[in-house]
Amino acid sequence: MLDLYVHSLDETRQIQNPENLAQVLKDKTRRVWADFESPSPGESALLTDVFAFHPLAIEDCFDKKHLPKIDDYDQYLFLVIHHGATFSARLGTFSTEKLSIFISSNYLVTVHDGPSRTITLLKERLLKHHSSFTRGTDFLLHDILDGIVDHYFPVLDEFDSQIDQLEEEVFRNPTSDTSSKILLMKKNVLNLKRATAPQRELFNQLSRDDFPVISSAARIYFRDVYDHLVHIYDLTDSYQNLISGTRDAYLSTISNKLNEVMKVLTVISTIILPLSLISGIYGMNFVNIPELKDPYGYFKVMGVMAGIAIFLLIFFKRKKWI
Repeated sequence: MLDLYVHSLDETRQIQNPENLAQVLKDKTRRVWADFESPSPGESALLTDVFAFHPLAIEDCFDKKHLPKIDDYDQYLFLVIHHGATFSARLGTFSTEKLSIFISSNYLVTVHDGPSRTITLLKERLLKHHSSFTRGTDFLLHDILDGIVDHYFPVLDEFDSQIDQLEEEVFRNPTSDTSSKILLMKKNVLNLKRATAPQRELFNQLSRDDFPVISSAARIYFRDVYDHLVHIYDLTDSYQNLISGTRDAYLSTISNKLNEVMKVLTVISTIILPLSLISGIYGMNFVNIPELKDPYGYFKVMGVMAGIAIFLLIFFKRKKWI
């Protein structure tokens, strides 16, 4: 699907016919936003035939696993951004999607698979207010990037909640599933860090480097987005430390539980050992065994065994071994 928006003479309108796109782009007084959502082969051909983008940029555009980056092609900038940050509480997984952006002084091109919350909201605002287009394509780019970063904050809130639940579970009732949950949360935080780390540098370049398509008036707005992303990146370091602490606490708790079990088993084994010795002695097949014909021999031996068991329990208790 291809959505085309054109701004000229303080008016933003949506055009339906992409065949007029080449003619519209020739008029440098107009600004164009072309949004390609899961484009068809015919729509994808416009990137080459009409916009004349570099083949390497187009190749990166459709590479589904490309890391965030920024390339300067003189006449335009090519950006790869991770957007649509989501955290599924049911599955416990964090994910992002890839968004490719081409920006020049008079056009902005976005390419992505599936719908984008940020771009959908921006389209709704654009036809009502069109303030971004009025100020330039670089301000429209800022609105997109600012919306992408804003969607990370609900994910961070979910991370906070999940880590708190894991900490509570570790100290209250850790199970074999707790370890899997901790490792999954560690993986999610690592994925978040992988998404934000290269974008932090990318936003820093937009806010400080001298790109012709980014005006000095817009640069300070990109700096604000950069500050937000730095804050998110710093939080990922905090989450990693919290998860490491939670994992250490889990291992310590499990180790303490194992020690308690081993202590009980050791006490039982220690008590049974002398009793087994006595029963083993009286179980030997010799004719002349003391108390062999004593009518109270059985009760005497059982009494001695019970006395030994009670003595050992009292001894362990006083030593505070149990």
